[in-house]
Amino acid sequence: MANQLLECGKIVNTHGIRGEVKIQPWADSPEVLCGLPALYLDGKPVAIRSARVHKGNVIALLDGVDDVDQAMLLKNKVVWLNRADLKLPEGTFFLADLIGLRVIDEQDRELGTLAEILSPSRQQVYVVKGEQERMIPAVPEFILETNVAEGYIRVRLIEGM
Repeated sequence: MANQLLECGKIVNTHGIRGEVKIQPWADSPEVLCGLPALYLDGKPVAIRSARVHKGNVIALLDGVDDVDQAMLLKNKVVWLNRADLKLPEGTFFLADLIGLRVIDEQDRELGTLAEILSPSRQQVYVVKGEQERMIPAVPEFILETNVAEGYIRVRLIEGM
C-alpha cells in the first residue's frame, strides 16, 4: 500500500507579522494546497485556517501559529498532505506512486525500475535503473503508457537512450 502522507512542499519563510508561512509547493499547481483542510508537519495534522497563492507560492495561516516568532520555527520544514484529502482526476496519479514501477519497452522487454524523477526544468525526466541506467524525458513521445494499478510504465526508446 502506498504511503498515506505525501510530501507536497516546504515552508521557505514567514509572511507578514500574523504568523503566516510561505510554502514552496511541490505540486502541479499551488492551488492544490489551498484546497486542503490540513497539512502535516512532523507527522501531525495542522488545520489550514486560510491559504492563498502569491507569486507561485502558497501563503498559509496554520492553526496554532499566531505570530511571526511561531512561524519562524517552521522555516525549512517539509509539509505533507493526506492523499485522502485530494481527489485526483481520472487518469492522473501521484508521482510518488511511480517510484519502483517496472519500466518496459514497446516489445515488453524489461528495462528496469523507475528509481527517481528529476525536475530540472519544466519537463520531468525519469531515471530508470536496470542493466544500465537510462534517463527518459517524461513526455508523450517517450512515455506511452503509465499503469499504476498493474505496476508498469511502457516507454519508447530512441537511439542513445
